[in-house]
Amino acid sequence: MTDFVIPSPPVVTIPVAGGGAFPVRRVYCIGRNYAAHAVEMGHDPDRDPPFFFQKNPDNLDASGTFPYPSQTNDVHHEVELLVALKSGGTNIAVGDALGHVWGYAPALDMTRRDLQGIAKKMGRPWEIGKAFERSAPVGPLQPVADVGHLDHGTIALAVNGEIRQTGDLNQMIWKVPEMISYLSDYFALAAGDVIMSGTPAGVGPVEKGDTMVVTIAGLDDLSVKVV
Repeated sequence: MTDFVIPSPPVVTIPVAGGGAFPVRRVYCIGRNYAAHAVEMGHDPDRDPPFFFQKNPDNLDASGTFPYPSQTNDVHHEVELLVALKSGGTNIAVGDALGHVWGYAPALDMTRRDLQGIAKKMGRPWEIGKAFERSAPVGPLQPVADVGHLDHGTIALAVNGEIRQTGDLNQMIWKVPEMISYLSDYFALAAGDVIMSGTPAGVGPVEKGDTMVVTIAGLDDLSVKVV
C-alpha cells in the first residue's frame, strides 16, 4: 500500500437517483453544440468542427446551491445534458458508443463570461472562465436502464420562473454517440468519464438570489440557488 505524503483527496462522485454514487474520472465539455447557440456566440455552426474543453471533476456540485464566484461581474448559465460513461476505450465506433453510457443527469456549465471573453481575445485557454470552483451544478444521475437513451425532448432553463433557454436534444449538432466516438479518437475514455453535451441558445447572466431550474425530458428537474 502506498504511503501518501499528504492526505489523499476524496473521490469526486455524482449522486444516483434511488441511491448510490457515481465516481468521476474526467469531465469533457463540448462547445457550441447547438446551432442557435453557435450563432449567438458569433460562430458559423456549418463550418466549425467539434471542439472540447475540460472542467475538473471537483467542479461538479450536487448541493443545489451555486456560490457567485470571485473576480467576475458577468456569470452566465448554460443548461446541459450530462452523459456518464460506464466503460471506454479508443477509436470507439459511432454504432458502439451508446453501449458505454451508464446514465444521464441535468447539469449547468456556469461560465465567468467576462473572463472567458478576455481569454478568447488573447488566444488563451478557457479554464479561468470555465473550470472554477462549483462551476458545474449537477442533479442525480439516472441510469439508462430506467430512462433509456435521451436523444430528443425538451432541454430548458428557467431563472426565477422565467424561461431563458429552451431547445430540443435532437438539435445537437454532434449527437451523443458521435461525441463519444470523436473524443475516443483523441483520448482514452474510461469508466467514470462524463461528457457535458452543449447548451441551446439563450445563455445569460445570473445574480445572487436567483433560482435556476433545469428541465430535461426524461429526467428529474434540477433546482439551483445562486448564493
